[in-house]
Amino acid sequence: MDWDTLARQIDADGFAVTPEPLLDPVECRELREGFGDGRRYRSTVDMARFRFGEGCYRYFRYPLPPVVAALRQATYAPLATIANRWHEQLGETGRFPADLAQLTARCHEAGQNRATPLVLRYEAGGYNCLHQDLYGDIAFPLQITVALTRPGVDFTGGENLFVEQRPRSQSRGTAVPVPLGHGVVFPTRYRPVAGAKGRYRVAVRHGVSTVRSGERLTLGVIFHDAR
Repeated sequence: MDWDTLARQIDADGFAVTPEPLLDPVECRELREGFGDGRRYRSTVDMARFRFGEGCYRYFRYPLPPVVAALRQATYAPLATIANRWHEQLGETGRFPADLAQLTARCHEAGQNRATPLVLRYEAGGYNCLHQDLYGDIAFPLQITVALTRPGVDFTGGENLFVEQRPRSQSRGTAVPVPLGHGVVFPTRYRPVAGAKGRYRVAVRHGVSTVRSGERLTLGVIFHDAR
């Protein structure tokens, strides 16, 4: 993966779709078919019950499936480089470790010891309201959503939505389709943006537009654990 180019795209647009797939079709199918196996998951959320949207998502339990653990491990270090640069630009004092195991240890010391990678499923009419994925005091500022189904083939609609709220300005929204196996990298809650007096913090929320037909499944890769 050309992480330098990806980092420039994230800085410019607030998100970036990976130019190469992160998972192959067989891995995508295995994760889709495993959605019904409750032994894999620690928790299942009916989104309508909590007014999060319409759909269902399931959080994996530890140990994660090998393909999910490997993807999380492989993508963390280059994203940590971006995260630490963002913290420096925003004047934050803390820094993220270069190794995922060290971040996990920090989370567990803070009482955040539940796995956060998840699979989300939407059928026709399903959607996800705009939100941020914060599960405790420790929050890694970037995450990835990987498409497990094909837009325009397995489902229609269901674009990834990213909305920025800049100070003294109206919100800006972007709809982003993601090909099968590819991922979209985006902020967990905020990102730095260049202004007249230097970089400032811009809040970012994400969601999913209404699925018009078919079934849409994605893998969410979040790097901090939950309380």
